[in-house]
Amino acid sequence: MRILIIGSLQGELGVAARIAASRGAMLDQAETIESGMRLLRLEARIDLIICDVSRDLPRLMAQLANERFTTAVVAAGAQDDEAAAVAAIRAGAREYLPLPPDAELIAAILAAVSTDLPSALVVRDPAMLALLAKAEQVAQSTASILITGESGTGKEVLARFIHAQSRRARAPFIALNCAAIPEALLESELFGHEKGAFSGAIARRVGKFEAAHQGTLLLDELAEMDIRLQVKLLRALQERCVDRVGGDRPIPVDVRILAATNRDLLAAIDAGRFREDLFFRLNVVALHIPPLRERPSDIPTLAQHFVDHYAALNESGDKRLSESAMARLMDHAWRGNVRELENAMHRAVLLTPGALIDADDVSIETRHVAPVANAVSARGEPGMASLVGRRVGDVEQALILETLQHCLGNRTHAATILGISIRALRNKLRDYAAQGAVIPAAHNGVAA
Repeated sequence: MRILIIGSLQGELGVAARIAASRGAMLDQAETIESGMRLLRLEARIDLIICDVSRDLPRLMAQLANERFTTAVVAAGAQDDEAAAVAAIRAGAREYLPLPPDAELIAAILAAVSTDLPSALVVRDPAMLALLAKAEQVAQSTASILITGESGTGKEVLARFIHAQSRRARAPFIALNCAAIPEALLESELFGHEKGAFSGAIARRVGKFEAAHQGTLLLDELAEMDIRLQVKLLRALQERCVDRVGGDRPIPVDVRILAATNRDLLAAIDAGRFREDLFFRLNVVALHIPPLRERPSDIPTLAQHFVDHYAALNESGDKRLSESAMARLMDHAWRGNVRELENAMHRAVLLTPGALIDADDVSIETRHVAPVANAVSARGEPGMASLVGRRVGDVEQALILETLQHCLGNRTHAATILGISIRALRNKLRDYAAQGAVIPAAHNGVAA
């Protein structure tokens, strides 16, 4: 993860920067908003901005919006300055970081906005071992690869493995979630823009293609891309050049493309939502990751891996899973796949005081369908009858926030359970926050 710090590193903001660096983040620093924007236009790999509230945060947010940047912003200011915190959130900051900084809070904030902290590649199942062997075989080529699989199976993890095994391993790996960026901004995000390309474009901006030059670009959730933009993407792949928005000449790029999706692209082609020629351009090599329920040999290995990881991260001492806990894990369907398993193990580590994690310490999402209107839920609370008299919007909000809380703030996992896109979930959370609702933040170490 790459962070741009806007403000002085001499004081408490510098302490926060060093904590972030100790968590694996790469840092850039600018004293002013002007110098920070100049750096941002040239460096498309910045994932997060942490800005001192003394640096006129509203002006920064307005400038980012005018130039079509989607980079998340965290405001940093005094712990007891409630007015500054409220003003920062109203201005559009994703979070408010109180100073002096708390290490666990910084870790949670990094996790909540991070797009490049996937789970480790831990496999034992024969099907996955065969898939990795195939991935390693094609990694040395320049061929485009289409990675498919259900949400939470680890498509980005596999993409990073391929990059690490390729001749481009020392060059940048850039991941772009096509569903997380509004359609109006995605073109600039991909291809960059020239000064004067649109109102607010006061300087040239480099896009993800140029940032990934000589490296690898992962287009995640590709099926969510608007079909009109697919035409421009296809041209970039064919010509090995990109046209910045407002540009008058093509920019040569040397990029290896990996694409990932949990959608059926052939069905999307039949429905007119995805271009067939783009599909064949990307589908030179196809790698399908089976769901976790179809590779049960991976469950024990992954479960203990996550227990070890979060026990170390939270300084909880050594922990292990009991036989009964492991049996419960093996019996679960894992609709959320590896991501659901990771969250379950994180919860177990946080909630188990001793060294042995037993079956009762493992909290797993289970869906119950009430057969009649006055049924009683698994928690002993009234079922459908309790919803009568409530507004649909209120029920939906309660469901979304409770699901997000259950997922420890992980937006991607919550969206999977709810059956909606990550973009739709984030839009709803933005609306709820504007109405004054408290939105669950990601817990320490859980990516969102």
